[in-house]
Amino acid sequence: MAVRPYWKGYLKLSLVTCPVAMSPATSESEKVRFHTINRATHNRVVSHYVDSVTGKEVADKDEVKGFERGGEYVLLEEDELQAVNLESVRTIEINSFVPRESIDWIWLDKAHYLVPNDKVGEDAFAVIRDAMAAEDVVGISRLVIGRREHAIMLEPRGNGIVVWTLHYGDEVRDEDEYFDRISADTDPKLLEIAQEVIQGQTKHWSPSFVKDPMQESLLKIIAAKKKGLKKFAKPVEVPAAAKSNVVDLMAALKKSLEGSSKKSSSKAKR
Repeated sequence: MAVRPYWKGYLKLSLVTCPVAMSPATSESEKVRFHTINRATHNRVVSHYVDSVTGKEVADKDEVKGFERGGEYVLLEEDELQAVNLESVRTIEINSFVPRESIDWIWLDKAHYLVPNDKVGEDAFAVIRDAMAAEDVVGISRLVIGRREHAIMLEPRGNGIVVWTLHYGDEVRDEDEYFDRISADTDPKLLEIAQEVIQGQTKHWSPSFVKDPMQESLLKIIAAKKKGLKKFAKPVEVPAAAKSNVVDLMAALKKSLEGSSKKSSSKAKR
């Protein structure tokens, strides 16, 4: 079921504008979340802001945003923060396009679904979407989310557009600093066997591959405790990693290949 959009505004390309709504493409609302409880009363424990020096609780009306500078804090009132609102608070204006393949995966942060917000704007939305798809490009723009302006990428997908927030340049680490020290040499014989193992285990993608077993285990424990049961399985012990060398690697790959072949033949008989 589609959730209510948390942002509404306008999509703009040159002189073409249409009202749009945006919703997160992913959700964590189904995750098991714990509250801190007072063991004696079974009531929830709530947190309050306190003054770091006096230790006294701070009233809501006395809370204000502050930026530390030179050992002191510059205070900013709510109306001052509102005054810096940019055009990108309510408008996604596409001012650049780049080939989709030119943006590497590491720049992508969070995905959102962008849809027309009324029937009148659907034609304009469709024209922008289909033109990007026809040119095989994505749009680059900016959008304010939570008082912070983000660079975003607009990618046509099906009947809609996916909006990706992008990482800032100083947030992305250079992969060469990590990967360059790794040896690039591979034994051709080992490579051939490893490829056969991979071929035997290659399947079509399924959402079942990314199920959360810990989530399922927590729900079972919660259900059991609710029924008054107190016996649970012991924590799983993680075995120590075995030492290996090239000879062991060859034997392990061949054994893996045999295992894959047995599984394939077993499935074929069914």
